[in-house]
Amino acid sequence: MRIGLDLDNTLADYRLPLERMCAAYGVSLPQSDPKVALREELRARGEEGEWTKLQGELYGPLMSEAKPFPGAEDTLLHWLSSGCEIFVVSHRTRHPIAGKKHDLHAHARSWIMESGLAVTGVFLEESKACKIARIDSLHCRVFVDDLPDILEHPDFPEVTRKILFDPGSSHRVAGGAESAATWMQIKQLVRV
Repeated sequence: MRIGLDLDNTLADYRLPLERMCAAYGVSLPQSDPKVALREELRARGEEGEWTKLQGELYGPLMSEAKPFPGAEDTLLHWLSSGCEIFVVSHRTRHPIAGKKHDLHAHARSWIMESGLAVTGVFLEESKACKIARIDSLHCRVFVDDLPDILEHPDFPEVTRKILFDPGSSHRVAGGAESAATWMQIKQLVRV
């Protein structure tokens, strides 16, 4: 069985660097998602451009501070030992749209290696359309993503089972997707 996984906010948990960013910008830490709190506060201040630059830092050099979500490593090892192939398929540009010109692909690959995540292959796509096409070309039987718009996209492969990773339980489930708030729940949903 081939299993596809998104990287950012699905495998990689950015809570630690985001909490630090929130403190630096005077944003109160919410119980749920510091990324949403920081983004919304900066937008409310009219600082959308600052948020765009911060994303380049977060998915670039600050990615080294991210940790795999609890249970992700064990789940991947279980799947691999059961004969599954695991592919990371992520939508990220090569360089940030604004700010310093980091190689976001290099940071992602380094993080996966340094985190010791056992995967079969890594595909970093420049657009959502390319990401969805890659999921289709890999013939993923299951795909896990934190973004409903990927799973609900009209071109998303019909034969691929959709699992929305939603640790904050903040999204509605649509488009035939199942929802999981933890990696333990994902492991229970994807029995091999």
